[in-house]
Amino acid sequence: MNAKPLLSITDEEIRGLFSSQNARHTEVTAAIHGENISGYPTWAMNLMEHRELERLAARMGIKDPDYKNDQVRVYRAAQTAFGANVCDQWIPDNPMEMGSHGYEGGAFSATTGNAIVVDGMTIEEPEDVVEHMERFLFPALEKDIAEFDEEARIREIGLTEYKCQQEMGSEILKTGYGYITFPTFYYGVYGYENYFCAYQLYEDVIDRHFALQAELCRKNNEAAAKAIERYDLPRLYRLDHDITDSRSPLVDVRSMDRIWFPRVSYSLAPVLEKTDTRLIWHCDGNIMPMVPRLLDIGIRGFQGFQYECGVDFAALAKMRDREGKPLFFEAGASVTTTLPHGTPEDVKRELQYFAEVHGDSALTFGSSSSIAPGVPPANLDMLIEGLAYYRTHKA
Repeated sequence: MNAKPLLSITDEEIRGLFSSQNARHTEVTAAIHGENISGYPTWAMNLMEHRELERLAARMGIKDPDYKNDQVRVYRAAQTAFGANVCDQWIPDNPMEMGSHGYEGGAFSATTGNAIVVDGMTIEEPEDVVEHMERFLFPALEKDIAEFDEEARIREIGLTEYKCQQEMGSEILKTGYGYITFPTFYYGVYGYENYFCAYQLYEDVIDRHFALQAELCRKNNEAAAKAIERYDLPRLYRLDHDITDSRSPLVDVRSMDRIWFPRVSYSLAPVLEKTDTRLIWHCDGNIMPMVPRLLDIGIRGFQGFQYECGVDFAALAKMRDREGKPLFFEAGASVTTTLPHGTPEDVKRELQYFAEVHGDSALTFGSSSSIAPGVPPANLDMLIEGLAYYRTHKA
């Protein structure tokens, strides 16, 4: 990590770092722009099992690796073992929530059965959601809109991305995550039952919430577009919001057509109109009913598939963005079926499938999402072997 204090880093230094990284990672940047390349870049993977992180770090020459006490170095070495050369969400401390048998994150939240208290107000029914929004949330959003400081936000984006790229090291290109915003569903604040009942019963209030979010997000994204250009940030960005389950979107997609998709489109317009950034969408659950709508608002690729929920990768690969161009995918071995429950041959077969059916779409390889504890080491080793092969081969 650069010893220079972060706030003293100049705009020229930020731009210099990313310009050099873009030039270094020509295969990745070519794939981002839809150009034909010799193989498939490897996406960084969030491996969650400490023992496996340490095993891979040892393979990379780290003596007596200890993830709990040396998180960044061990996590980074594991990415080197995978051969990762592109990453959007750099989360070396994320596996700290995991034990050898799964999640050990601790406290419950609004979506896991905890009592819900927001701004001192107990949320027990849909009407409480409405009251809290009108008393607290809407005034706060209006204040944030009025006081938005574009220049400060541009600098914040540049410094945050710079710090992350420095920590990751030059072998991995840091692409965008976390600084482009759009209206989201507040089930994480109010709980699923309370929020979605309010969504159904008080559409006018939820619509106002989306509208206010959209105004603030648009201001943020004006700043983001300027940051992308000022600092020469990589032209790939992943949008992330879980709003589907294994069957379908969490609400009737027709209601999203009325009050959500138009706000998302309005929010993202500055980035889409003023930069050549490729926006891709993170997928959990069955996103197929949303796909045509996402493409209509300017999404140009997808990441993080749950194939067992009805997501048809072969069908997605034949689709085009709103300009008629092929899509970009981050696809790979399933973390819910193939990696934990399959064999090494299953892993090999799954990677081969993606290489065969992606057609003229741009493809990067990795895993379908975070890799939880319990994956057989032989399957991880086969994944590593397959990723290495496909970095220099198309099929």
